[in-house]
Formats: sequence, C-alpha cells, structure tokens
Amino acid sequence: MSNESRKRIFDLAIACSGFFMLSPLLLLIALLVRLFKEKQVFFRQFRPGKNGKLFKICKFCTMTNWCGPDGRLLPDDQRLTKLGHFLRATSLDELPELFNILKGDMSIVGPRPLLIQYLDRYTPEQARRHDVKPGLTGWAQVNGRNAISWEDKFKLDVWYVDHWSLGLDLKIIGMTIRSVLRREGISSEGEATAAEFMGSGFSRKKAQKAQDKSKEKRFI
Repeated sequence: MSNESRKRIFDLAIACSGFFMLSPLLLLIALLVRLFKEKQVFFRQFRPGKNGKLFKICKFCTMTNWCGPDGRLLPDDQRLTKLGHFLRATSLDELPELFNILKGDMSIVGPRPLLIQYLDRYTPEQARRHDVKPGLTGWAQVNGRNAISWEDKFKLDVWYVDHWSLGLDLKIIGMTIRSVLRREGISSEGEATAAEFMGSGFSRKKAQKAQDKSKEKRFI
C-alpha cells in the first residue's frame, strides 16, 4: 500500500470519527453563527490544494461583510464578531473542514490552505508545500502558527513534506490539541489574524508592484 493510500485511510478514519462525535457541537455552532450573523453560516472560498488544484474550503463564518464608504471591506479586526473571535481563538471555526477531508480535498495534517493570490509569490522551494494535500492542522501550526514569520512557516511546511509519516501526523494531532487548549499563536502581532504574505525577495517586489497597480486603478 502506498503512503498516499495509508494517509487517505488515516484521514477518513479520523474525519468520520470526528464528524460523528462532534456533530452536536457543529449544529450548535451553526445555530449560534446564524443568530450572530443573520444569513451566512458558512464561509466558502477557493483555495489551492495539492499541486495547486483549487477547491472550495468550508469554515464557520467569523466576520461580517461590512464595507467602508469606498465599498471595500473593512479591516479584519473591525469585521470580526465576538462569537467569531471565540471561534478563532478555539479553532472551532475550522471544524467544517471535516467535509473537505471527507471529500478528499484536504487531509487531517498538512500545510494550511492559503489564499490563491499567494501562489505566484512563493519561491520554488516554498511552493513545494503544495506537493501534498493541505491540512486541518500542520507542523507550522504547532510550531508557532501565526506568531512566526511566513518564511518560517513555509520552511516548516516543506520540512513536513520531506519527513511525513503516520507517526508524525499522530504527534502533530496531539500537539494541536495542546496548542488549541492553550490558545497559542492565534494571531500575528498587531493583526486580527495574520498579515498578508507579500512574497520573499524577488517575489515580494513582484507582489508589491501588483498591489500598487491595483491601488492606482482604484483612484483613476
């Protein structure tokens, strides 16, 4: 049996068990989010998966869609609801990703699925994080999460790709439970979640130019 097949069986076993045990909690959170946010219970967004293939991630909504006078979304810290803050602090907003795992888009453990616009900002080495399926938790999440730099996160992601084993996955799951209980690394310093990744070296300059052009268009 291949490593990929063993990991898939492991994912299904954990996800099915987790979904069965946590279904009452999932229902309760869905009801609370519905009360706090009126209409939208789930947040869905396309993210890059294995080999950069796009899939639609599913999370509980933690923010409003409030916009400023210019029609643009307000900063994260202004849109984050009180319930959303609690869900993020306890990582409960991530539980609907069990559906993504059951579908085969994600794994229990792997590099976290990030924004599409980051794809062309990675160095070739950083892009190797997409050699495996993204995870509900990962090596970077239990070694600093949002409290460490993007570069350090990606080094940890690539290390996981090179050293994967079922034993390592079990270790990461255990460390994740400890990190969640301690509420470690929830956000970057001065940020509601994490600062945007603008790239490393040349890719950073490329991303910055693209962002500057976008700003210029908005004021034309």
